[in-house]
Amino acid sequence: MERADVITMGGNALTLVGGGVKAGDKAPDFTVLDAKLAPKSLKDFAGKVKVISVTPSLDTPVCDLQIHWFNEDAANQPGDVVVLNLSMDLPFAIDRFCATKGIEKAQALSDHRDASFGAAYGVLIKELRLLARSIFIIDKQDVVRYVQIVPEQRNEPNYDDAIEALKTLL
Repeated sequence: MERADVITMGGNALTLVGGGVKAGDKAPDFTVLDAKLAPKSLKDFAGKVKVISVTPSLDTPVCDLQIHWFNEDAANQPGDVVVLNLSMDLPFAIDRFCATKGIEKAQALSDHRDASFGAAYGVLIKELRLLARSIFIIDKQDVVRYVQIVPEQRNEPNYDDAIEALKTLL
């Protein structure tokens, strides 16, 4: 399934692959890679509230701002909240980026190998094979409670809305 007219980049319409998820849906499973090439899936974060920050590429200014914002916020969250950042960046690039930029609280993971997360959550950009800037919050029972897909990919997400949604789960 493909969806047009959901996002733009620089005003140009792009196509998202996958049907997408909405609040109330059971969170689809996915497999991504950590910096050491170890697979991670939804079950690796069982019993936790999952804040998933999705960025097209960490080496761009807005993505850098986004992961830093969530990394700083993660330090203020209780132990039953995990903050993940997913992108299509290679695991090696993610590892280098996090080491040089001081990303220690948010876990940065790569969807590069299979685009498993992007396809399952409907945020894989067909034309670019990148993930659309978005935020998903999933509760401890793996139910999607919040979805924000940023309409213009060059803009930051609405952090305040996401944090308000997270507060309702704590």
